[in-house]
Amino acid sequence: MIETRFDVPFIADLALREKQIQQNYRPPIAVHKWFARRPGTVFRGLVLSEFVDKPLRDTFYESNSLPGRHVADPFMGGGTPLMEANRVGCDVIGFDINPMAYWIVRQEIEHLDLRKYRAAADRLRADLETQVGHLYRTRCLHCGRADAAVKYFLWVKTATCPGCGANVRLFPGYLVSEDRRHPKNVFFCPRCDHLTETSDRKAPGGCAHCGKPLRADGPARRGCCTCPSCATDVRFPVASKGAPHHTLYAIEYHCTDCRSSHAGRIFKVPDDDDRRRLVEAETAWSSLRVRFAPEAEIPTGDETDRLHRWGYRRYREMFNTRQLLGLELSCQLIRAIRDTRVRNALATNLSDLLRYQNMLCRYDTMALKSLDIFSVHGFPVGLIQCESNLLGIPRSGGDGSVGSGGWFNIIEKFAKAKAYCDNPFEFRHNGMGKERVDIAHEWIGDESNGRGQVPSRTVSIACADASQQAIPAASLDAVFTDPPYFGNVQYAELMDFCYVWLRRLVGDMAETDAFSQPSTRNAGELTGNANMGRGISHFAEGISAVFRRMAGALKPGCPLAFTYHHNDIAAYFPLAVGVLDSGLTCSASIPCPGEMGASIHISGTASSIIDTVFVCRSTGTVPRRLISRLPGDIAQMVRDDLSKLVRGGVTPTAGDIRCVSYGHIIRLAVWHLRTTWNSASPVADRLAVVSGWIAKELGGASATLDQLRDELAKYPKFQPCVHEEVSTYATENDSIAF
Repeated sequence: MIETRFDVPFIADLALREKQIQQNYRPPIAVHKWFARRPGTVFRGLVLSEFVDKPLRDTFYESNSLPGRHVADPFMGGGTPLMEANRVGCDVIGFDINPMAYWIVRQEIEHLDLRKYRAAADRLRADLETQVGHLYRTRCLHCGRADAAVKYFLWVKTATCPGCGANVRLFPGYLVSEDRRHPKNVFFCPRCDHLTETSDRKAPGGCAHCGKPLRADGPARRGCCTCPSCATDVRFPVASKGAPHHTLYAIEYHCTDCRSSHAGRIFKVPDDDDRRRLVEAETAWSSLRVRFAPEAEIPTGDETDRLHRWGYRRYREMFNTRQLLGLELSCQLIRAIRDTRVRNALATNLSDLLRYQNMLCRYDTMALKSLDIFSVHGFPVGLIQCESNLLGIPRSGGDGSVGSGGWFNIIEKFAKAKAYCDNPFEFRHNGMGKERVDIAHEWIGDESNGRGQVPSRTVSIACADASQQAIPAASLDAVFTDPPYFGNVQYAELMDFCYVWLRRLVGDMAETDAFSQPSTRNAGELTGNANMGRGISHFAEGISAVFRRMAGALKPGCPLAFTYHHNDIAAYFPLAVGVLDSGLTCSASIPCPGEMGASIHISGTASSIIDTVFVCRSTGTVPRRLISRLPGDIAQMVRDDLSKLVRGGVTPTAGDIRCVSYGHIIRLAVWHLRTTWNSASPVADRLAVVSGWIAKELGGASATLDQLRDELAKYPKFQPCVHEEVSTYATENDSIAF
């Protein structure tokens, strides 16, 4: 069982390593972008701990086959729990209310003939090269080669000066490249529109072309830019003027003839030929019969309102003409493919490619690469935008790619993802080294490696609300899931950006009604959303309905195990309500890494990377030492957990300590409230009961954290405090039945 066999130090070590470069450890996540994916190693550990009666450190690297086990995930999101259960032979059932989540998981698990896929993908790139490849070429400044491949086009937003009518470029700064991955710093000169390389970023000196002083900071800041012609203040954004315009000002390119003799990257300002290519793209677009580029309006929303403030009203306005042309031609070529699975795979690729082929991508001046639109969980509208080469640039010799954001990159990572499904592997770490361990006989899919065998497992996934689905009573051996995070990250609003394209491309041929609605947004989404009036009561009712449905389908004593963390303990109350409403008891709260601290959206914040795995059952036992109402006892449980995490290589932060504490507090609230719980009372009252019990019986979450002042003081940014005595708690092996 999970409670006794889940090895926290072992899995924590693997999960931390996986999250540093998740695409290498779990390639199927590269099928398509999804948000907040949990480590596959955690769910592999949970599945094997529950079903295999051997030490987890042994079974993890063995080939496992668990036919006849039925596992469900009611919030399948990116599909990690389902893939891990499917991989070891379980029959899986999955639901998600978001059609993009449904489609992504379907593409992850469906078997794909890689030979056919590769052939079709190569034809697609070849056809695009013929039609638009020349639009991504430029003349090399060093050798004169006319067809050097452009990696990135850099654009700056512009606005019209209300004083003199001049076209004002809204530069927040003039630094194009830092001297990290390029020998020197590269600056753009706004007076003569040339580039200069310099060794000193803080004192760059004069422009090599006009002699005027170079500077790093630009005139556009805090919504205002001074017109260089008449000194009038130009305000931005102005929504009433429509989507912003852009001017091309720099190019990074790759010349195969010069690469071996040229140190660092190669930059240039656009020449007349580069500008003629833009005009050519405009002409080709205007004469094209457009069938797939969406005309859909951008609805209001917590995330999309930022786009509206910048004047974007339709999704099509988020792309420049060259991008629209290439994407539309890609859609037309994909649509003509007869093989359904290959067509769907390439359609999924196009949907994922959109992240890099739009005019909200930014250019990282340190890493010298494009940052995709979802590099933060929102729609960041910057003043400098980066356009990637649509086709992508294969590296000479066939080893990887040059640059990012093109068809070649997307195809390569997708092919690796599906190859992993046929032949999965793990990494075993030995000190500073690691070895790849191929796990023979395991596979992910609805067919065994495509060799024509009768499928030995069932894959049943649906775009549906799990609370409304009929699942036979006592039919499930486990439920493993990662419920929605109660917060304001609106995944549906973000995924609409891809959905409006995918819906037009495959919606009428997808053999599903998942694409029947114009948006992925749904009133039943379990996220906080001020725009749609969804609060914590809505979240609690939704979680409760799903947990009740799952509990009714579980065999007696079988687990509902889910991961969760949040900075605010009040966001845990709906989970406690859901467990109590379902009639289950929380038998364990286990800490394990779920994110990495370097993730852009949490880096430098007080957030936690540690999830709590809540294990819930209808019957079983709980160690008596883990049942208490004393903050000192709970603090000691937290210390024990921190010790396990540290042995797994985790350096806990204050946020991690807080979230581990919250896990135990919620587990104990469920335990103590289960015998008097009234699931028929209004949801606000049920939330208040949980909150009130924690406040009255435990002195609130702060009482436990007060007991952990020494632990909090060990880590940076926290002052040391006096350690208080803690209560002793029950002996190791004493258990309580429930």
